[in-house]
Amino acid sequence: MICQSELGVSTSGRGTYDLTDDIQATVATAGVKIGMCHIFIRHTSASLMLCENADPAVREDLETFMQRQAPDGDPMFTHVDEGPDDMPAHVRSVLTQSDLNLPIAGGKCALGTWQGIYLWEHRHAPHAREVIVTISGE
Repeated sequence: MICQSELGVSTSGRGTYDLTDDIQATVATAGVKIGMCHIFIRHTSASLMLCENADPAVREDLETFMQRQAPDGDPMFTHVDEGPDDMPAHVRSVLTQSDLNLPIAGGKCALGTWQGIYLWEHRHAPHAREVIVTISGE
């Protein structure tokens, strides 16, 4: 069995957004007991991550790290069509992940105890993001 659905995610600006419950519900609805869940974000200025879900300081520290690697308004960037966070958002997206592959076991994504699925918005302004979830298995 293969099925696909789209999740719409409204962001309020730069930060992380927990998708774990939405993804698990999508897998449960598909009725697949064992297989794979592929998650893909259809954007070049946001990304996906599998990350620590217990302490939000982990995600804050990742943001602090990324601010040093791709700072907003850095004069080295010439692509600034949508503002000073435009090119840094693209760099962040390339350095992270646009998709995740997760095993399905027992009708849900087989996440570790401290793992969560997050959308990482790299732009400051709110955006409507699209995430494609493809589930295959039996």
